[in-house]
Amino acid sequence: MNFSNKSKLLVVDDSAFMRKLISDFFANDSKVEVVGTARNGKDAIKKIQQLKPDVVTMDVEMPEMNGLEALQEIMQVCPVPVVMLSSTTQRGTDNTLTAMEYGAVDFITKPSGTISLDLHKIQNELVYKVAQAAQIPIAKLKKPISRPYVFAPPVGQPIKTEKLVSSPAPVMKKSIPPIVTASKKVDWNNNAKKIILIGTSTGGPRALQEVITKIPANIDAPILVVQHMPAGFTKSLATRLDQLSQIHVKEAEQGDILQKGTAYIAPGGYHLKLRKVGATFAIVTDQTEPPRSGHRPSVDVMFEDVSQYSDFDKIAVVMTGMGYDGAKGLVALKKTGNVMAIAESAETCIVYGMPKAAVETQLVDEVADVDDIAQTIMKYMS
Repeated sequence: MNFSNKSKLLVVDDSAFMRKLISDFFANDSKVEVVGTARNGKDAIKKIQQLKPDVVTMDVEMPEMNGLEALQEIMQVCPVPVVMLSSTTQRGTDNTLTAMEYGAVDFITKPSGTISLDLHKIQNELVYKVAQAAQIPIAKLKKPISRPYVFAPPVGQPIKTEKLVSSPAPVMKKSIPPIVTASKKVDWNNNAKKIILIGTSTGGPRALQEVITKIPANIDAPILVVQHMPAGFTKSLATRLDQLSQIHVKEAEQGDILQKGTAYIAPGGYHLKLRKVGATFAIVTDQTEPPRSGHRPSVDVMFEDVSQYSDFDKIAVVMTGMGYDGAKGLVALKKTGNVMAIAESAETCIVYGMPKAAVETQLVDEVADVDDIAQTIMKYMS
């Protein structure tokens, strides 16, 4: 009988070579042990029910039942944190984002396709993410993504309707008591423009879908987003969010002129910065500054860069994610101008790391459940 305190891992891949390679990564690991392997989705569901693992790694492309089909059934029948292994092809990135929507908590990209002989390149990242995923409570996996709802626009102002989903507005759940009361009057600069800054990591694609899809087309500010993701995935994420949202969502490109009602997602591998161009601002995608705390794009770098511009009053949002990216940047923002800081609540975070670090700076003005964050942003836009 196993009395180990290690987290139990099930490895799911149709390649026996890949199952062996991934299992070997954990051979001497102090936190995780492999308790079994499965060759396809059907086998995975059976093994999850038998072995009761704490975490699963799962390939997307498999015979009989692929990773996406299996993931849907797992989340219905036997929920468990799942880390997907994906390719960087267009199909692979789209499938990965679908997996996040279905409930996978994280993903790793294989360095060179389905059978990656050089998988050792991502060994440390895989081991770390699996250990972190194993600690995520199952209750956090079951929350469905609520459908977008419409804010009423000011009288006489048109609203973008072509992307709206024709389903009833969800009932907003009550959030935990905010640090700031809803009636707090923000001392905004009457002459300043506003900008919204959002940072997130693990669990971020689902969280962003909860927030971005609820922001109205007529919002009087641009939105900058840093989501920790490798190159290739951020474009697919932006395309998906754009299709679901009233605002325009795009992967940020060098030289983009900031527009109100547009969200710019930092491209994987590049920091997101701004430069002033006359009376306007343009996007800078920077690959010269090294990663910060292992991240490029980094929330800290974006926050710090925007902090230098007094032209804007800022609304800063820190959502689900491992680590502490964003906390130092929040300090810089608060030192240099009018800033309202919002952190996602522990109750709805897949991983309460980045928001916790932000809250510990004692500079967060309000804590909100993820499905209340869009409303909270709009409250401070007036």
